[in-house]
Amino acid sequence: MNNLDVHPRTISSLKKARITDLTSLLSRSAPDIERATHLSLSDVKAVQREAALAVTRRPLTNALDMYNNVCPQEMRRHTLSLGCKILDGTLQGGFQSQGITEIAGESASGKTQLCMQLCLTVQLPTSQGGLEGGAAYICTEDVFPNKRLVQMIQHFGRTTASKINFGDNIFIEHTSDMDSLWYCLKTRVPALLNRFNIKLIVIDSVAALFRYEYSLNQTFERSKKLSLFGAYLHNLSCKHNIPVVCINQVTENMNGYTTNGAIKKTLPALGLTWSNLVTTRIVLSRTPHTLTVGHSDNSGDCIEKYETPVRAMEIIFDSHLPNNVCHYVIDQEGVKGIS
Repeated sequence: MNNLDVHPRTISSLKKARITDLTSLLSRSAPDIERATHLSLSDVKAVQREAALAVTRRPLTNALDMYNNVCPQEMRRHTLSLGCKILDGTLQGGFQSQGITEIAGESASGKTQLCMQLCLTVQLPTSQGGLEGGAAYICTEDVFPNKRLVQMIQHFGRTTASKINFGDNIFIEHTSDMDSLWYCLKTRVPALLNRFNIKLIVIDSVAALFRYEYSLNQTFERSKKLSLFGAYLHNLSCKHNIPVVCINQVTENMNGYTTNGAIKKTLPALGLTWSNLVTTRIVLSRTPHTLTVGHSDNSGDCIEKYETPVRAMEIIFDSHLPNNVCHYVIDQEGVKGIS
C-alpha cells in the first residue's frame, strides 16, 4: 500500500477504514470504498488503478504482438522438435511450449522412446528446434531405461554434431504412489526449475497411479484429484513457459467410439475428466506392416539389417492442428518418421 503512486492522504484514509492491503482494496467496489473512506470517487478509482498495475504479474500485450512474436519473452510460444523432419511436419514444428500434451497408446507403441527423444531435442538450440534446457522425467511405472537412453545419446550426438553432454541435463525421479508424486511435483520439480534450466516435464505415466489407487466406487474422488493434478500441471507450464508431456495408457473401447469414421479398439484411459484437461492428444499404435532398417556400429557403418514394425502417430485433437496420421519406425537411433 505504501508503495502506490498516490497522495499520502489517500493511503491514510484507506488505513483508517481498515483497508490495509491490495487484496481488500481491489475486491471492494469503488462506491463502497468511497463511503468508508469519505474520499472522492475519482481518488478511489485512481488508487484502485494504481493497485491493479502493482499486482499485474505479466506485462500488458495484445493479440497482434503475440502473433508477430514481439511480445515479452515469457508470453512467447515456442515449439519443441521431435528430432525428425517428418514428425515435425505433421505437428507443424513440434510440441507447443504451453499446455499438456498427452501421448497415449498400447504397449510397445513407442511412447517412452518418443519422450526420451524429446529429452534430447529439448537441449538443442532454438535454431535447431530445441529449447536450450534440460528435462525432468518422472517415472510411475517401470524403471527408467538407462541403457536405451545411452544408446540414443550416442547416435543423437553424432547426427546433430553437438558437443552437449545430453545425459547431464536429464533429471529422473521415481514415484510409486500419489503422495510421492505430489511431493515430487510440488517440491522437487520447483527446486529443479529454480536451480537448473528445465524446459520439459515428462510424466510416465499419468494413468498408472490414478487407475490403481482408486476403486470403482471412488470415481468422484478420482475426478477431483485429476482436476487438481491437471490444473497444477497447467500452472507449471504457463508460469515457466515449458511443455508438459504425459504418457497415458489405453483401455478397451466398449461403446463403439469412432474417430474420422473408423471404430477404435482402444481409448485413452482416465475418461472425460482427463480429456478436458489435455491440450493436445496424440495416440500411438502398431500396424501390421514392417520395414527393413539397418543396424550400424559406433562409427555409423551398417553391419546388419532387420525387420521392425511400422507404427502410427495420430493427432486426435489439438488447439491448432487438424486430425492427421503419420507413420514411423523405431531403430537404434530413435524414432523416425516415414513417408
